[in-house]
Amino acid sequence: MLEIMQRGGIIMWIILFLSVIAAAVIIERLLYFRKIQVDEEKIINRLKSTLAKGHFDEAIAICENNPSPISNLIKVGIEHRQYSSAVIREVIMDAANLEIPKLEKNLPTLGTITHIAPLLGLLGTVTGNISAFGVLGKFGSVGDPTLLAKGISEALLTTAAGLIVAIPAIIFYNYLVSKVNHTITRLENRVNELVILLTGGKIE
Repeated sequence: MLEIMQRGGIIMWIILFLSVIAAAVIIERLLYFRKIQVDEEKIINRLKSTLAKGHFDEAIAICENNPSPISNLIKVGIEHRQYSSAVIREVIMDAANLEIPKLEKNLPTLGTITHIAPLLGLLGTVTGNISAFGVLGKFGSVGDPTLLAKGISEALLTTAAGLIVAIPAIIFYNYLVSKVNHTITRLENRVNELVILLTGGKIE
């Protein structure tokens, strides 16, 4: 492994560094989405029962013990329950907008890596080939063609490394973006339901 890194030069080390960042982002985002994954219907049914009894502190505790975007919205709504349904809807929408940056955290970084990793690999190949052919030009001819072939093969290492990093990064990036979009759509569709829940069915 170390020999391959040394043959690839500084660009290979940069690609390795990017791969570590990409892996860290992917793991962090997967753990985050796993953490906020809750049975929304179950929580809402529990909250309906609790709110019907007027146990607002207990309802807030339920939200805090089941952290997720939907429970965060309900908590905000409960804290503003004394206002009209229009105000409650507005504060819930504001809270939903605050959830979006949390969902999208570090995804721009991952998206950038998916673009620059193969470009860095190509750059390493180009500079490596320049060096290989520079040796050929310096000596006028190559007595052993395997020397030139070896130089070119080493130059191609960076392209392979760039693609190895970029391909899984793109797959996970697209998966995570779709996960974010699905969550945002679900939150938008839940707003009216939450307002009805918190106002006892009264919509102003």
